[in-house]
Amino acid sequence: MQSFRTELENPIVEKDIIDLEKKIREFREGKIHDEKFRSLRLARGVYGQRQPGVQMVRIKLPFGKVTFNQLLRIADVSDEYASGNLHLTTRQDIQIHYVSLDRTPQLWEELQRDDVTIREACGNTVRNVTSSPDAGINPKEPFDVSPYAHAFFKYFLRNPICQEMGRKIKFSFSSDETDTAFSYIHDLGFIPKINGQGERGFKVVLGGGLGAQPFLAEPVHDFLHEDQIIPYAEAMLRVFDRYGERTNRNKARLKYLVQKLGLEEVVRLIEEERVANKSKSFKIDRDAVLDPQVPELLDYPALDDVVNSLDYRHWRATNVFAQKQEGFYGAYIKVTKGDIPTDLARKLVDAISPFAADEIRVTQNQGLLLKYVREGALPSLYAELKALGFAKPGFDSVGDVTTCPGTDTCNLGISNSMSLSVALEDVIYEEYPELIYDKDLKIKISGCMNSCGQHGLAHIGFHGSSVKANGKVVPAVQVMLGGGTVGNGEGRVAERVIKAPSKRATDVLRTLLNDFGAKAEKEEGFNKYYDRNGKDYFYQLLKPLADLTNLKDEEYVDWGHEEIFETAIGVGECAGVVIDLVATLLLESEEKLGWAKASYEAGAWSDAIYHTYAVFVGSAKALLLDKGVNSSTQIGVIREFDKNYVETGEVVLEGSFNDLVLQINKNEPTEAFATAYLADVERFYNSIKGTRGE
Repeated sequence: MQSFRTELENPIVEKDIIDLEKKIREFREGKIHDEKFRSLRLARGVYGQRQPGVQMVRIKLPFGKVTFNQLLRIADVSDEYASGNLHLTTRQDIQIHYVSLDRTPQLWEELQRDDVTIREACGNTVRNVTSSPDAGINPKEPFDVSPYAHAFFKYFLRNPICQEMGRKIKFSFSSDETDTAFSYIHDLGFIPKINGQGERGFKVVLGGGLGAQPFLAEPVHDFLHEDQIIPYAEAMLRVFDRYGERTNRNKARLKYLVQKLGLEEVVRLIEEERVANKSKSFKIDRDAVLDPQVPELLDYPALDDVVNSLDYRHWRATNVFAQKQEGFYGAYIKVTKGDIPTDLARKLVDAISPFAADEIRVTQNQGLLLKYVREGALPSLYAELKALGFAKPGFDSVGDVTTCPGTDTCNLGISNSMSLSVALEDVIYEEYPELIYDKDLKIKISGCMNSCGQHGLAHIGFHGSSVKANGKVVPAVQVMLGGGTVGNGEGRVAERVIKAPSKRATDVLRTLLNDFGAKAEKEEGFNKYYDRNGKDYFYQLLKPLADLTNLKDEEYVDWGHEEIFETAIGVGECAGVVIDLVATLLLESEEKLGWAKASYEAGAWSDAIYHTYAVFVGSAKALLLDKGVNSSTQIGVIREFDKNYVETGEVVLEGSFNDLVLQINKNEPTEAFATAYLADVERFYNSIKGTRGE
């Protein structure tokens, strides 16, 4: 692999990139095990694709914010290193595909020139912090949540407490009680509130998640002061790191820890852990995310032919809203499949720059939001967008289907979700055009059960599956109904109703919409209609479409394909696998001991303490594996080490290993404690190396 010289101004990022290049080289030379390397590259946004030998790179855009220059930079990078396409995700990121692993350090360097990162976009870390895309311009918001999302991004990036957790953690900030950032499906979700004293704070919900087994988050604070949200999240991460599952990745999310211990116990552990926090209170810089510069007032042409057209009126009614800033409008762009070819991205920036502020937000339904458009500029903006194919009405309506990449690039994809989304949208626009005004009914698709397309919170959801018929495998969709946002931190999980061949999904949609249109009561929304009739009603309604005795030849072929369907599921990389080899663990512990000393020398007491804690746990785990004892949690490692080494006398300590290690949550992160704790771990590490004869 060719080396390169970085000229970045940020020394931390420079170190990250050089380290990635070094680790790739060591991996190629066989010095790093494949599984260990996987977890390392995932934490740097590099994700293995379905296609062998190439990577997907996820670009982390905190709360979906991207400037014109950043979008152009990402487009240039995609052309140089990837496939010339930008894919917008439901977590407000941008993904690029077909990247060579060896070129990822250079790719990262290029992105960083415009302050764009891939650090911790994947892996067992805090993922991208999301927010309502209209934060800052929403007329109903108590205050702008963007600075709070930004503060979370900065505080937890590279933070030692969340670098090697059992699984990923997701945070969200909604603008108001309509909860457009879906707080109820997040590990921690925040909804802004102002109390009786006029202070800012948040309603906090904990333990939500989608995936194959969805859980709704539960409220833990009706009002948590703004200065306490980062300390609370920090304590939660510490608890999850220590008590969370690590062996069975299917049970390694916070929601399962809540299920295992109970909400009350998890909340108690969080409060207990706050003693050890780096921050007891953390004041958010409300000016960290400034409003973008308002576009210059121009002499806009009248464009009467545009203004009087039916297409413009549909677009204006469904894609445009008045901001809280008087005289300005937000304009949404519907992006089919969430895909923007790079040549179109460049043309888009040129087209919108005279009319919109230099700040685009990626939306959770894979679209874009433009801000600060003057009313007089709307016709010109529409004309420019229409010329590029970006003026389709019906943003966030029934006709705006959310989808993940599915079998196009994902290892876990079972069936093609992207081509199906286009087919479903065609049904709406061609057969039910009036529904582009219905924003209370959502359709979402995932290529598998893991819900990257958020099918679990859809009113009408589909996820990729398969069924067997006549000795062959048939691509299928699991139909899920009745999910969605209730508001103020509450939501509903869609119910599995029936499986049907994928090619019949369009008929499933027609059947549901026709029945809803004919039988819904006046002013009755889809979920009330679903609840009133019950799950079995819809099973019977759709049962004829699940009949496999009358399959046609084309139904053995998935959407977007020509060949006969066959399942080919790889190993998912949504979270890295940490390899449990004794020598590797001891080497990692030695490396972390170096990090602890470096943090200590820099006066970063809290970071030094947490690195020290990681050395204790990693070293103990290595010795336990020597005896064939494998614990799935850090707290389990601590307890098993006492049982298998301390109580047997093989390792001599003044007290128990539990008491030694868990000094971490009994002490403030002071210099004195950091000094003593680091001395303790050095003695311990040297003693266990002696135990193994090293």
